[in-house]
Amino acid sequence: MKRLILMRHAKSDWSASGDDHSRPLNARGTDSAPAMGRWLAEHGWLPDEILCSSATRTRQTLALLDLPQVPTRFERVLYLAEPDEILETVQTATADTVLVLGHNSGIAEFAHQLIDDWPEHPRFDDYPTCATTLITFEVTDWTALRWGMGRCEDFAIPREVMSPEDSD
Repeated sequence: MKRLILMRHAKSDWSASGDDHSRPLNARGTDSAPAMGRWLAEHGWLPDEILCSSATRTRQTLALLDLPQVPTRFERVLYLAEPDEILETVQTATADTVLVLGHNSGIAEFAHQLIDDWPEHPRFDDYPTCATTLITFEVTDWTALRWGMGRCEDFAIPREVMSPEDSD
């Protein structure tokens, strides 16, 4: 069995100067990412490998998740990637539990195409910032991954998992 943690980056700062690839997180993003990291840890969904977009906001999200150190690849191809590009990247993974940290609209479309039965969550369709889907696959190798073969184990957004202390 393989497990995929599919996460969109935390809220970014649209007022920051520079190009889109270097756009940082805003205050809300720096609050929500640690909450999602704690949620993953509390549920025992810790990755053995991480595939992360090379953009500043995805790197910052990853750092704030405060996950154990595991092999991590920062992939330029995951920056604003389409679902097929994300699929091809995931198929190169070697660990049993993989975190993919990317961007919309590709990450949402990827989640929709992977799962055989969507969760009954009102925000799954638009996949807001830092939204996270936990998906399992009855495969022994990531190269066997195909559309529609995933089973959604859980889906959450920061607002649901944050405690009042998270925004202090």
